[in-house]
Amino acid sequence: MMTATGGIDWRRLHTFLTVAEAGSFTRAGRELNLSQSAVSRQVSLLEETLSTSLFHRNSRGLVLTEAGEDFYETIRAMANKLAMGVARINERQEKPEGPLKITTSVAFGSSWLTSRMNLFHQLYPDISVSLLLVDNLELDLSLRQADCALRFARQTQLNLVQRYLMKIHYRVFASRDYLDAHGTPETLDDLAKHELIVYGDEVPAPVDHINWLLTMDMPEGETREPALRVNSVYGIYRAVESGLGIAALPYYMSERSPNLIEILPKLKGPAIEVFFVYPEELRHSRRIQVVRDFLVEQVKKDKKKNSQAKAEKNGKA
Repeated sequence: MMTATGGIDWRRLHTFLTVAEAGSFTRAGRELNLSQSAVSRQVSLLEETLSTSLFHRNSRGLVLTEAGEDFYETIRAMANKLAMGVARINERQEKPEGPLKITTSVAFGSSWLTSRMNLFHQLYPDISVSLLLVDNLELDLSLRQADCALRFARQTQLNLVQRYLMKIHYRVFASRDYLDAHGTPETLDDLAKHELIVYGDEVPAPVDHINWLLTMDMPEGETREPALRVNSVYGIYRAVESGLGIAALPYYMSERSPNLIEILPKLKGPAIEVFFVYPEELRHSRRIQVVRDFLVEQVKKDKKKNSQAKAEKNGKA
């Protein structure tokens, strides 16, 4: 399409934009691979079409008129939108490739996410993934500090797109070595005889009621006394794995650790929802699409595996 509404040639708009940014016909001509006279002629024809002057011409170069400045802002915005539209089309047509920065918490990223990155890399070897694992600080997706995120609460920003992935339940774990040495608690009252590891008070916890083991079924105002406080879910996991004591952890922390044993399985701790989040401007990115679909598929596989395990356990019972 060479002609816009009102009879303006799109090529002249491109020439005008280049001249406005270059500040002279000569420099714009070099960028456009046109002669100085050809560039000047294009701008003059555009001014005739608009019935207004776009530049003040003087010995030092070109300066936009008031009308020219307004027109420049409009055309520049159009050019940016056009470039974004072309990029989206290319993203849809081309195979997914290039850098992709994913951010989430240290615990979730170190356990659940990293264990699935090998398969993702096999499927999409041309995507270069960087995992940005941080606690107590959410990187700003709108500023492109990361391309997408796995967040543990529904987002409220209007410029973010979010997809619900799953619900994570907290369960109670101890190491095999700890249980061999101290015995296995059968009830909540038994916890008074054991070493508890909980989240520290120095920084905000990643989920509400994370230290529910200290207060569950206790008289109002009373709590169980922990043996250790750690302001990191991953740190709590490492302490439990070492045999220090008992803690409530997200279920996925035990996936790669056969040394962790679930205890008090009837206890129901807090559950958190996980959302895959990315900026609106990346809605059509092929890299975002494939990682989103990959994560959704992984969650489905987890649910199927957990259902099968539960059915086998019930069958044995």
